[in-house]
Amino acid sequence: MIRSIIKFVLRITTLLLYRVKVVGQENIEKDKPYILCPNHISNWDPPTIIAALKRNDIYVLAKEEMFINGFIKWLAVKVHALPVRRGKQDLKLLKDSVKVLKDNHIVLIFAEGTRNGIKKNRKIQNGAVLMSLMSGTPIIPIGIQSKTKYRPFTKVKINIGKPMDFSEYKDKKSDKETLDSLSKQVMDEMIRLTNEEI
Repeated sequence: MIRSIIKFVLRITTLLLYRVKVVGQENIEKDKPYILCPNHISNWDPPTIIAALKRNDIYVLAKEEMFINGFIKWLAVKVHALPVRRGKQDLKLLKDSVKVLKDNHIVLIFAEGTRNGIKKNRKIQNGAVLMSLMSGTPIIPIGIQSKTKYRPFTKVKINIGKPMDFSEYKDKKSDKETLDSLSKQVMDEMIRLTNEEI
């Protein structure tokens, strides 16, 4: 109930402030698990995506600093945020995320690892692909387009790609070369969706 109220408030707020346009919503089917991989340009990315998508079962991987403040921690729990310890291998987070996916929910992960990681020429992290191989879940790349980075009363576009199925590589979870190659494919599609005219 509380999550639905938060989602409604976020939807009204983001629609009014950023005139959000969504393309490719049909690529996210009902009652199927997905790993959503958008580019990351602002702290407004997670709430905007949560508000814009029809599904109400999106779990967001968020930096653990969000869970320090009492109210923010309460809010994060209510919107199904999972804490990420950046720069560390977190087996518990990986297991928790796989469980969420096996329960047919959605996990939202910013694979760049930081805001504007692609523009900074950072290598995309392998966590999303590893999660995909462990759970058998497709990855859906997303391109967030905002020329002004969420300046109020300007347009934000969310360009949702088609699912990328890597199930044929499920036995190569420990092969770094495979993980790097598949992650590069996801990154290339994120870049294409970010730059595509919609």
